[in-house]
Amino acid sequence: MSEKTSPESIVGSLQHLPKNKGLPPVHSWNPPFCGDIDMRIHRDGSWYYNGSEITRPAMVRLFSTVLRRDEDNCYYLVTPVEKVRIQVDDAPFVITGMTQRGGSAGNEFVFTTNVGDEVILNQNHPLRVEEDAQTGEPSPYIRVRDRLDGLLHRNVFYQLVDLASEQPSTEKTELVVISQGHSFSLGHYLNE
Repeated sequence: MSEKTSPESIVGSLQHLPKNKGLPPVHSWNPPFCGDIDMRIHRDGSWYYNGSEITRPAMVRLFSTVLRRDEDNCYYLVTPVEKVRIQVDDAPFVITGMTQRGGSAGNEFVFTTNVGDEVILNQNHPLRVEEDAQTGEPSPYIRVRDRLDGLLHRNVFYQLVDLASEQPSTEKTELVVISQGHSFSLGHYLNE
């Protein structure tokens, strides 16, 4: 890692960007790789630097806006002048809230991340559920943006399951939610 690369240098390089409500165009920035930085996003969505939790929500929010996952499946904080690799235990975001509403495309589910982003469940922001091979425990994810996913908090997943429709077949019954006209499976159970 470059000795100049630190959270402060990342913040400093972002201060010169124009202030707008949108996300920075990290997908179009191609700065040199400056190495690894001792920053980690835990499964619960908390951010750590040098083993200490980053407790300032504004700082976590800022870092989350310059987070990118590249083709190598590694996560990077990217600014116009530097790119540093960080560690992510599972998904970089945690989905902490959900609302159901009627939209122009019919029923839709809106999810809120731990950093305040809102995501509508649709074909561009799909939901997938991975099952742990040993425990059978589900891990539900929604695509937040680009190649970045959010892990649904257990309470949010249970709320979604309560709103799901059952689609029975001969051997199993699928639990499904429909958002903006698209169907998403939450899993299934075997019929008796």
